[in-house]
Amino acid sequence: MSCKDNYLEVLDKVSEDMKKAGRDLSECTLVAVSKTKPLELLKEAYEAGCRDFGENYVQELVDKIPQMPEDVRWHMIGHLQTNKVKYLIGKTYLIHSVDTVKLAREIGKQSEKAGIVTDILLEVNVAGEESKFGFTPENIMDSVKEISQIPGICVKGLMTSAPICEFSEENRVYFRKLKQLSIDIKKQNIDNVHMGFLSMGMSGDYETAIDEGSTFVRIGTAIFGERDYSKKN
Repeated sequence: MSCKDNYLEVLDKVSEDMKKAGRDLSECTLVAVSKTKPLELLKEAYEAGCRDFGENYVQELVDKIPQMPEDVRWHMIGHLQTNKVKYLIGKTYLIHSVDTVKLAREIGKQSEKAGIVTDILLEVNVAGEESKFGFTPENIMDSVKEISQIPGICVKGLMTSAPICEFSEENRVYFRKLKQLSIDIKKQNIDNVHMGFLSMGMSGDYETAIDEGSTFVRIGTAIFGERDYSKKN
């Protein structure tokens, strides 16, 4: 099938999963993870109705922006180095992968320079995987309070990347834990911190993530096929 057909099929599945979960489709956004993918495929997905694209690499995101329509919402979903932040400011709808207080400070600093406020999510390594970045469930509350004081940014919610699994159900415990963390943080009523967004669920487990309250599912392989890492920036 074409990329366009794949996108529409995944969108139908997301819609079906939202109905099963008793949720309205407007509560969850399908982010097409287009990292390493050629522009032609992004344009196919766009023609099918996709407006939200997720990129892992700053240079690739910056390169693609002027070549795509202006109404595209760009999501930075990959690990972000502090020295790359300045190239990204003002270009994203949402940065999903803020994994340290230091990174949050740099985003705030560069945003203030540009005279804007950047919306971010805080990445939590819920499963405690050594290969993954993110705050721990144990230190996220203290980190949120510290980050809330940084001008130039607004915390919109949390993000996690669950382990690769054979069955979607295997990751339910991690999605449920992230949801509970967001509830716990919301109860604190911290200024400049909102817990309306939960970015969780990818090609192999988004059905369960939706059931547990995801507002952004990040789907790459099911839409674009396998990734070509030789094009990594």
